[in-house]
Amino acid sequence: MQTTNGSFDIQTNQFGFNLDWAGGQTVVVEACTNLGNPDWQPVLTNVLTTGSAYFSDPQWMNYPGRFYRLRSP
Repeated sequence: MQTTNGSFDIQTNQFGFNLDWAGGQTVVVEACTNLGNPDWQPVLTNVLTTGSAYFSDPQWMNYPGRFYRLRSP
């Protein structure tokens, strides 16, 4: 998850960020609304064919707080 390259922000009413990792790898972006009692739900599964992809969450404004994590299955 890139946080310093300018892609980690709100663009066109969507929160988003770049994913950069090894090409051909699968990455799952999960979200939850409560870190004290997390119920992580997948919001994107993507194979990084070129080693990078852009993730955006158009639903982010529907929650008072939303947290994200990345994992590889």
